[in-house]
Amino acid sequence: MGERVLPRAERRRRTERRILDAARALFAEVGYERATIRAVARSAEVDPALVMQYFGSKQELFQQSVRGAAASGTDEGEGEGQGEGAEGLVERLLGTLGVKLGEMPQGSLAMMRSMLTHPEAAASARQVLGAQIDRLAESIPGEDARLRAALIMTVMVGVTVGNQLLELDELRGVPPEEIARLLRPSLRALTGPDVS
Repeated sequence: MGERVLPRAERRRRTERRILDAARALFAEVGYERATIRAVARSAEVDPALVMQYFGSKQELFQQSVRGAAASGTDEGEGEGQGEGAEGLVERLLGTLGVKLGEMPQGSLAMMRSMLTHPEAAASARQVLGAQIDRLAESIPGEDARLRAALIMTVMVGVTVGNQLLELDELRGVPPEEIARLLRPSLRALTGPDVS
């Protein structure tokens, strides 16, 4: 018995998925500026013209490849649970360090690697962080809750960038629990009722 021939629509979906997977990996590895349509096509084992036919431009390919990262960027539990105490809020934030210091999704890495050099990636990162700051601020008392929430998120992004992109030895070899132990007092200070 021979193999069943897939319908054209299914072949197209699989090819598109293969191109997006290749793009995500390349954008994560080298960022937007250094990634090329030819390199994506080579990795996906398709003709560069097919990449352009499916996506139209490098910009659209980038948007499609990080779309999942922008949507899932709020799924780490940051800022959820209105009304919980500062203790629970801090512990939940510190609980995300395992993800931030471990194996991150390629879409998230692509966005992070590209956010400082590409306007679309920067806008996506601002949108994701803005939503996390909004939710986090709802759990922090005081008129300056948004500022404190932004400072907390900046610390968490800094730890992630230091580990994932800069590959700082001082962060890479340390268990998340140890980093959490050291961050806990400052995050508690930022979530408490009186920071003056």
